[in-house]
Amino acid sequence: MFRGGSTINLDAKGRLAFPTRYRGALEERCEGRVVLTVHGDRCLLLYPYPDWDEIERKLVRLPNQDKRTRTLQRMLLGHATELDIDKNGRILIPPRLREFANLEKRIVLAGLGNKFEIWDETAWEQRCSNWVAEDSATSDLPDALGSLTL
Repeated sequence: MFRGGSTINLDAKGRLAFPTRYRGALEERCEGRVVLTVHGDRCLLLYPYPDWDEIERKLVRLPNQDKRTRTLQRMLLGHATELDIDKNGRILIPPRLREFANLEKRIVLAGLGNKFEIWDETAWEQRCSNWVAEDSATSDLPDALGSLTL
């Protein structure tokens, strides 16, 4: 389970070094093999390989007559990149994916259970402010959250 956020500096080559607290779990869960892809929010999604494999199977099976489904398949599958975590706990984020998410130096690695989101630090801070503002503007919760007590 991945949880919490970390602010990290990409190195000059575009490598992300995972915080030590995640390295053991990543090695145990996926033997250091991960898949990195894009999200429509202009961030990147990083999955341990076994979790991605399950998502990919589901995506491939979706009927693609619907334009939104095709777009989702193209975005997620078309940008999916398999990566190996090196012995120093790093991955090299390909230039195309760094460009998509506007990643330069300071990034946020947000653990969201079975995956990570990777954001440009400034974009993350702006989005967090927007989410708080949107949340305070509406009191309607989706039905799926109705039984969740925080």
